[in-house]
Amino acid sequence: MNLILYTLFTAIAVGFILGVLLGLFKKIFAVQVNPKVQEVRDALSGANCGGCGYAGCDAFAEAVVKGEAPANGCVAGGAACAAKVSEIMGVSAGGAEKKIAFIACHGTKDCAASKGDYEGVMTCAAAQLTMNGTKKCAFGCIGFGDCAENCPFGAITMGSDGIPVVDTEKCVGCGKCVKSCPKHLFKLINADTKGAIARCSNHSDNKPQIKKDCSVGCFKCGICAKKCPLGCIDISSGIPQIDYNQCVSCGECVSACPDKVLVLI
Repeated sequence: MNLILYTLFTAIAVGFILGVLLGLFKKIFAVQVNPKVQEVRDALSGANCGGCGYAGCDAFAEAVVKGEAPANGCVAGGAACAAKVSEIMGVSAGGAEKKIAFIACHGTKDCAASKGDYEGVMTCAAAQLTMNGTKKCAFGCIGFGDCAENCPFGAITMGSDGIPVVDTEKCVGCGKCVKSCPKHLFKLINADTKGAIARCSNHSDNKPQIKKDCSVGCFKCGICAKKCPLGCIDISSGIPQIDYNQCVSCGECVSACPDKVLVLI
C-alpha cells in the first residue's frame, strides 16, 4: 500500500515540476508575434491554396506585414479581401484583377488518336512519366483529371469527352491546375479579357502528322491571321497569339477557323 502511495505522490510531484518548467521555457523562449499578422490572417480567405505564391495563408500574412507581399495578393479572396488587408496595413488596395484558368486543348477522346490501352496508375502525372501521355498528340490532354483533383475550389470537372471543364464562377485563379498539369496545358487569363484564344498547344510544324494525331488540332493554315481585319493575330510561334490591346472581339477569326481551334473568351 505504501509503495502505491509513494509512486502516486512521486508521479504528481514530477508532473508538477515538469509543468512549472514548461511554463518557464514558454516564457523564456516565447516568440513575439506582430498582432497585425493575425489581423491580416483573419481577413484572408483561409483557402490555403497557394495562389499567392506562399505555402499558405499564415506565410502570406507574415509576408504582407513584412512588406514582402502585396495586400491584394490573395487571389481566392478577391477584391473584398484585398480591401480588408489594405485597410489593416494602411495602404492602397490597387487593382486586384480576377484571373481564371483556361485549358489550351480541345482534343476530346473522339478527336485525338489514342496510343492504346493504358493500365498504369490512373493519374496524368503517372501516364506522362511512363509513356509521355496516352494520346498520339504529344501535346494533348491526358484526361485523368489531376487538375480537377488538385483544384481546392471544385472549379474543374472532367467532361464526358475526356477534357476538363472550368467553372469560371468558382475559379479564383489560384494556379493549382497550372502546376498539376504535366502537359502544361492550363494558363491563367484575366477574367475580363475580350477576344479570341486558341484551344490547342501543338507547336509542331508537321501539318500532316497534326491532322493524323488529332482531327481538331491547329495545323497552321494561317486563315485566322489572314481574316483578322485588324491584323492582331501572330502565328509565328505555331499557335495563334492574339494582341488583346488591338482585338475588338469581332469573331472573324473564330468563324474562319476550319477546326474551331479559336473561341471567344
